[in-house]
Parts: sequence; structure tokens; C-alpha cells
Amino acid sequence: MIYHQNNMGKKISAQDAWVAPLERIGIADTALAGGKGASLGEMMRHLRSAGVAVPPGFVVTTAGFQHFLKQAGLTGTVHKALAGNDGIGGARYLRETIMAASLPRDLAREIAGYYAALEKRCGKNVSVAVRSSATAEDHADASFAGAHESYLGVSGAKDVSRAVQAVFASLCTDRAVSYRRDKDIGDPDHLLAVVVQQMVAADRGASGVMFTADTETGFRDVVVINASWGLGEMIVQGRVAPDEYLVSKKVPPGAPLPVISKALGRKERKLIYAAARSGIRRTREVPTTARERAAFVLDDKEISRLAAWGIAIEKHYSKKTGSRTPMDIEWAKDGATGKIFIVQARPETVHAAADFSKIKEYARKEDGREIARGTAVGSGIASGKARVIADTRRIARFRKGEILVTKTT
Repeated sequence: MIYHQNNMGKKISAQDAWVAPLERIGIADTALAGGKGASLGEMMRHLRSAGVAVPPGFVVTTAGFQHFLKQAGLTGTVHKALAGNDGIGGARYLRETIMAASLPRDLAREIAGYYAALEKRCGKNVSVAVRSSATAEDHADASFAGAHESYLGVSGAKDVSRAVQAVFASLCTDRAVSYRRDKDIGDPDHLLAVVVQQMVAADRGASGVMFTADTETGFRDVVVINASWGLGEMIVQGRVAPDEYLVSKKVPPGAPLPVISKALGRKERKLIYAAARSGIRRTREVPTTARERAAFVLDDKEISRLAAWGIAIEKHYSKKTGSRTPMDIEWAKDGATGKIFIVQARPETVHAAADFSKIKEYARKEDGREIARGTAVGSGIASGKARVIADTRRIARFRKGEILVTKTT
């Protein structure tokens, strides 16, 4: 149960908690901490014995968001917008309105106090990631991956508060509005919490995603790990072709997890921090070196360790749900220490509801001249005009019935 320590040092009920440490949060607190915050806290509390490492931090809760909206006089406006369908134009107005409001002083003091406690634990002016955690995200049927904003490498209590407010405003990004519309999510109680967590120095290291089932076939007895250099946004947003490692779950007790295959990704670019003396740090995309492109990001020991963590996370969540639950996990490797951390875990949404009692096979009836070869998205056979698109700004040229050919999707 979460308790909030108010300015008088008195505990008040969990439903009023504006800020809470990750260590005291679990899946039962999703309504207060959002999907991401609840999941991170759950792993910190229950999976340390399995070796799973999660960076420390705290959550500005949905109660904190509601307090901000109430003090700014925006509660009715935001709830009405979430319950209705104001479209992209209305979303832009809401974002601007939220950012123009002032963060309540008592909430800012709470954030500053928890940030100071994190400084005592991790060092003065500790760099943090400030990330969205919606109550509707990270479910088996809705992930909201990438729909809300994240701010990386933020230092100082004042800038952390600014980043928290910017994440609040991202409840109304164009992508989030579109996703809610597609998923028919109109409940105005689906608000945002914000996770503030010690930053893993992946800009000097690496990052990636891990799935505890094959993402193409849904096969449950393997772990698939994608890895690339630099910060994780590149790989999460599909802007880089990563390494791919396949690990078997089926091993004798006590034996190391076998790496079945390793495919070297192109990894042509990576995301690092732009030079800045203060404030919320910006990122920039840079080319990778020839050595980075030619090398695997992780060695076999790191691959096996990550896969073991993935299996432990899947087992824990499967016990919680009562059924085998494949997981979609984000990880980061600190370039300064070499340590690997889990920074997010959620149910995998593509194959969670698949019917594996049926097998669908495809047969190509005609032969033709091969003009391109690459990785397919999904499985099946189709015919149509090829459309080569190298830049997302030209996506409007893509027409129904065409086959998309691009570097990454």
C-alpha cells in the first residue's frame, strides 16, 4: 500500500498520495502509479532475488496530476476532452493549455523532496529519466508504447518539475488521441502518472527490447532480444536495424541458457546527448563507427543473463494473471559501469490473444524475378506494386494495395 508523507510529516491515505517511491509500489497500485510505474515497482519488490535490476526512482501519481488539474482549473476541460472526441486540433489546444498553467507549489515541493532523496542515494544532481505512466497503458490489449512523451537526462529539481509537467501535457499528443480513438478508450479516468528514475548511461552504452515469445510466430519457448548502441528511443521507434539474439527457454536445471542464433544488425546510427550545460538535455542522432557496426552489442553471458531475467519476469506476471503471459521488456546497458537494467516490462500485445490451436500456411502459386530481399513484417503472401519510402515525411505516397519497402518500419 502506498502512503504519502505530507509537509507536516503525517501519513495520509494512498488515494491522496501525490508522489511515492517505486519500492513501495506494485501492480495493485496501477490506478495511482499507471501501468509503467506499477510494473517497475512490482519488479523492484518481487524480482530482486532473481537478479533483476531496476533503476531507483519515484512516481508522481495520478492523484498528483489531478491535484495539478484542479489547482489550474483544468479538471473539467481535460475530462470532457478525454470522454469525447475533440480530435487533433483539440489535443493541441489542451497541450498548450496544460503547459501554460503553473505547477502547484506544494506538488513542486513534493517532487523536489523526492528528488533530493534520490540525490542522497545516487549522487548530487543525479540525471533522471522522466517518463509517462498512463493507467490505460501496458495492458494485454493496449500498450500506448511511444504515444506519450519521455524526457531523458534531466538534472535538478526545477527541471524535473518542468519535465513532469511536459509529460502531463503529453496525455494529449496527437498519437495518444489517435490510439485512444482506435482502441475505443474514452474513460476520462485514464490519466497520467509520471515515473522519475535514475538515468542509465545508455548514451555511452547500449539498449534494446526483449520479448519472451517469438514476435513473428508467437512461439513461447524462446526469448528474442534486440540490441543497438546508444539510447533506447531509436530501437523502440523502429529507426535502427538492431542485432537480434534468439535464446532457448528449454534447458536442463542449472544449465546456462543456450543462445540459438545471433544476427548482426546494421546499427548505422545511434542516439546520444547533445552538448548542454543545464536544463533538460536534448538528444541527437549520430552515425555509429565502423567498429560498432561490425560488433555485436552484447556478449553471450549478457544475452543469457537478460534472457533469464525475461523468463523470471514472465513467470512472475503469469502467476499474477493466472495464465502464461508473454512479456515485452525494455532494457539498457550503462556505458560507464557495464551494468544492465530493466527499464520497462509490459504484456506483449500482438500475440497475447492469438489462437495457437490453428496453423495457417501460405503457398506461392507463381514464380517471378526477385527484386528485393529483407525482413518481413508479419507472415503471409501478398502481391502489389512496390513502394520504396526512405523518409517518413513521404508516407502519404503509400497507397492501399501497395507493398512498403524501407530500411526500417
